[in-house]
Amino acid sequence: MKPIQLLAAFAFAMTGLAFAAGGHDHGHEHKPLHGGVVSAVKNVDYELVAGPEQIQVFVRDHGKPADISKGSAKLTILSGKQKQEIPLLPDGQRFLATGTFAITPGAKALAQVSLGGPPATVRFVLK
Repeated sequence: MKPIQLLAAFAFAMTGLAFAAGGHDHGHEHKPLHGGVVSAVKNVDYELVAGPEQIQVFVRDHGKPADISKGSAKLTILSGKQKQEIPLLPDGQRFLATGTFAITPGAKALAQVSLGGPPATVRFVLK
């Protein structure tokens, strides 16, 4: 085999490994289960369900509901020139806040969620 053929074969073999590593199966899908917007950080799914009077954040670790009983969360919503910071409290299998919120399509939301360790920063774009 010529050196150029050997190099080409090696490159082809490594390409297959790169695709296998990049597209591996996490064992769950990142789809909304509660009608919200999902964002994933380190194999944990965060689903934001935002309405004008209620904000919910559901947390799933590898597809299963995470224990949020000792957790904390804060959501910052940026809508146009408005900025609203919202503390969320654990409520069963979700973090919850009630009140009046500036929820508009295209607004950006940034959540800081801690489940007892360092907080995760999660970004959302509202629909």
